[in-house]
Formats: sequence, structure tokens, C-alpha cells
Amino acid sequence: MTEPGKRIRIAVAGLGIIARAVHLPLLQRRGDLFEIVALADLSPSRVTELGERYGVEPARRYTDATRMVTDGGCDAVLLATSGSHGELAALALRAGLPVLCEKPLAYTLAETARLSELGAGGAGLMVGYMKQYDPAVAEAARLLAELGGAERVHAVEVTVLHAGGDRQLRFANLSPAAGDVPAKEMARLSGVDHQLLDAAVGADPGARTLYQILINSVSHDLSLLRLFTGAPATVEQVATWPLAPDGPAEPSVEISGRLPGGARYGIRWLNLPDYPAYRETVTLHHARGSLELVFPSPYLLNAPTTLTVVDEHGGGERRAAYRSVTEAFEQELVAFHAMVTAGTAPLTGIAEGAADVRTSQQVVRRYGELTGAAIGGEAAS
Repeated sequence: MTEPGKRIRIAVAGLGIIARAVHLPLLQRRGDLFEIVALADLSPSRVTELGERYGVEPARRYTDATRMVTDGGCDAVLLATSGSHGELAALALRAGLPVLCEKPLAYTLAETARLSELGAGGAGLMVGYMKQYDPAVAEAARLLAELGGAERVHAVEVTVLHAGGDRQLRFANLSPAAGDVPAKEMARLSGVDHQLLDAAVGADPGARTLYQILINSVSHDLSLLRLFTGAPATVEQVATWPLAPDGPAEPSVEISGRLPGGARYGIRWLNLPDYPAYRETVTLHHARGSLELVFPSPYLLNAPTTLTVVDEHGGGERRAAYRSVTEAFEQELVAFHAMVTAGTAPLTGIAEGAADVRTSQQVVRRYGELTGAAIGGEAAS
């Protein structure tokens, strides 16, 4: 732990879309809290380009994230690499470095168990669920507490209209995919991912695709359920379906079940590549009204999330809207700074991240029970 208010020297591993569109610009914006001192990516040209842009000295530009972490010279690390973050996060925690880890935290519960052992040693870890830090979400949580808390919730409905990445990122003007990533290293990492997926859910292609949708995207909605009501108590219905025979490779997903207090939840993640824009709606219904959150594209910085409060007033229905342009990703960085400098607990640490992995495996197991798909690995038990 460093002194409160200190500027943190941060190293960033993985320079893909989320780092280029969100994390690096915001770390630069919050130069009062962070200094970017090291970068790592498999692409030499991307490391060079972004190293120049963000003033990282050539000696601290890496094509090996492992070496970046072991070389030290930083106060904390941000992991935005693809695939599981279990191995790199463990390496950082062993080195005593606090971690801000993009989801998924890990593919397997075995990885999260190792992280829990290391995390008990002192260095903290925050999983990057920025929606938990959205001002509109915080306001919804406050209003729910005023109503009496989670036990007042009757049902939670979630709908994600998942537009294609090109439609979510038109505004960002990002450089095209790097063409200088070593094929041998890509093959090695792909092999690691395959082994971890086998260990998590087995070899069934449908189960593996479903699991990756869950841990890479639906996990945001699981994090909001945990914040408002607690993690799902049961997974009862799971369905996947294609848009059309020649539709996208990833299906749409529907999940439903019971929440800890007896309320019901339903999540519909609709893969719509040609939909005009990303949109996510999370609605909490209670006996006297509703709290409805509408999220825009996560890459569109400072676009407001809208909270609509529905209740009764004067014998009729009242609708009041709350909006804030305070960026959720920026609030997440502020919270990470507080974790590193003051020991403030994150909203999602290792235990909570493991809970989302566990729920995702429960969804896959139920998928197998309903479809006859052969589920293996941890999900089978």
C-alpha cells in the first residue's frame, strides 16, 4: 500500500481495443493519479506506436507481459490481455503488485483459488466491472436501500442488444489490427486457452461458446445482480439460438432463475451484429414501482447512463430520470487508486470474480442438462 494521494506508476499489459479506446486515454486524463510507466503487447509496432503517444521510454516497452511484470519499476498493473488473466494476475500478486484486471478474471475456479491464496498475502485485485461504478448504478443502489433493500425486489429483467464491434467503435478511429504478432506465440496462447476451457466446461463446442459469452460479456450483468440482489441462487432455464442459419457464429442467450430472496431474474443477451447501436437495459421491479437503467455503448466515454425511477405520485404514475456524464471507467480508476493507496476494498475482488465464474459454470451445466450436450471439467461437478 502506498500513501493516500500518491501518483501511481502503472504498467499496462494488452493494447487491444479496450486499452486503446478507454484505459490509456483515461489514465492520461487522470494524470493526477496515474503515470503510465510501462506497456506490453504481442505486437512490436503497437507497443512502439502507443509508447510514443503516451511517453513511455523505449526500455519499458515490452512484447512479453510476463517480463514487464517481473521487471518491476511500477506500483500496480492493469491487465487487458485477451483470454484468462489467471496466470498474469498470479505473477503480479506474487511480486506484491496490486492488479486491475479486465474480465474475465479467469476461466477456471482452480485459477481463482490460487489467486485467493496469493491475494491473502496483501496486494489487492480489482476486477474491471466498470458498470458497478456508474453514478446511475450507485443512485439506483441508494434508492433500493431506501426502499428496504434486495428483499423488496420482485424481479430483475436484463436485455442486452449486442451490436457488432464495428458499430460500437465507429467513433474511435482506431488503427487497424496489427499484422506483426508472432504466429508461434499466438498459437501457444490459443493452446493455453483451449486447455483452460477443457478444464472449465469440457470439449462441447456449444458449451464452450456459451461459456465465453458468459465470462466475457454477461459477467457484467452478473456483477450488477450481485450488487443489487446477490448472485443468482438457481439457474433454471438456459437457451441459445441463432439469428438465422447463416447468422453470426455466436448465438443469442437467455437465462433465468431465482435470486437469493426469492425474486426472479431473466437475462436476454441478443447477438445482433447489424443492430444500429449497443444498448443494455437492467430493470428492477418492486411492489411500488421500478428502477430502470439504460446503458449506452461502453466504449463511448462520458455518454450518460439513464436511470428512470417509476413510482406512484398523486394517485398516478410518476417517472423521473437521473443522468450523469461522469464516466464509469474513470470512477473505476479512482476506486482502484483508493484500493492501492488506502486499502479500500473493491466492489469486485477475487472472491466476487470467482462467484461469477461459478455462476457461469452453473449456467453451462444447466445448458447440458437441457440440451444433452456433454459437459466436462469443473462445470460437470
